[in-house]
Amino acid sequence: MSTKLNLVLIFGGKSGEHAVSLMSARSILNTLDREKYQVFQVGITREGRWTYAENTLEVFEKGQAEALNEAFILARNETAYLYQLVDETLREVTKVDIAFPVLHGTFGEDGTIQGIFEIQNCAYVGSGVLASSVTMDKALCKDVASQAGIPVLPYGVFSRRQIESDILNVIEAVESISAYPVFVKPANLGSSVGISKAKNRPQLEGALRLAALYDRRILVERGLEARDIEISILGNEEITVSQPGEIVPGDEFYTYKDKYLSGDPETAIPAPLPEQVSEQLRTWAVQAFQAIDGAGLARVDFLLDKNTGKAWFNEINTMPGFTQISMYSKLLAHSGLEYGQLIDRLIELGLERKAEQARTLRKFEVDDE
Repeated sequence: MSTKLNLVLIFGGKSGEHAVSLMSARSILNTLDREKYQVFQVGITREGRWTYAENTLEVFEKGQAEALNEAFILARNETAYLYQLVDETLREVTKVDIAFPVLHGTFGEDGTIQGIFEIQNCAYVGSGVLASSVTMDKALCKDVASQAGIPVLPYGVFSRRQIESDILNVIEAVESISAYPVFVKPANLGSSVGISKAKNRPQLEGALRLAALYDRRILVERGLEARDIEISILGNEEITVSQPGEIVPGDEFYTYKDKYLSGDPETAIPAPLPEQVSEQLRTWAVQAFQAIDGAGLARVDFLLDKNTGKAWFNEINTMPGFTQISMYSKLLAHSGLEYGQLIDRLIELGLERKAEQARTLRKFEVDDE
């Protein structure tokens, strides 16, 4: 009998970060130790259809996913299985020991797929429903960070409907929150998709309309001339926290192009910071991770004002970009954990979390005595 774990790698998804997911999945797939894992590839199309084949990722990369059979993860006798639909017949592919969802953004990093795993009794890598959903919404995440005593920049949240129906009122509300420049962001997206820096009213109007294409909730916050500082978190109850790293963006801020299209972005690891500042940021990163009840992995991002040196919490990513050149993995590599070891550890943490959940009593009986 094989001692390999049956691992289902899940990628793609209904998100503006679909292409980013494929990059992360390719990096993981090329690194997974086939002596330890039997890997099954499940791709989710941009329309939300789950698919399976032996070479699903390659098919997705070629843009030919419509030819693949549909796939499902379903529980039978409290055990999760992967199925595919062949000629209108549901056929079992494998028992699932653990799922590794490499899904960035909506319908992947926001608690929705985590809810599916929970319902189907399937172990999985990463944070649960609560942490995923809270951190996916940048505004709610800032609320939680603020409650934990971590400083956040002044911000406001506006709906797509407000922007479409009365954009002048939204602009005036933004101007009451902060002087220009401001950053405009889809509240529930990552990888810098749909984010703009606005220095005046015309730019703000364009930025609001752009962000509203990607989300129904739009976050606007004070803009800074800032350094981008990022910290990697690894663990469940016991947490490993990296040294801070610094992104040196090629544009005015760390854009999608910087992250994924310009090769290996310029970084400083560790970031050149006073020791006191570095330790404060690491402490805040752990506090933020614990405040959301995070699990497995997260990257916690801060902004450091270039003029005053003051630090501000920016956001938490519970499924950050995961290629070998992604900041998350590079920071932990600097701490001595190479990419392959990191993948193994994340899988271990997912199994540990599932075992801990299994200890929870799900039935309550009243003693008649």
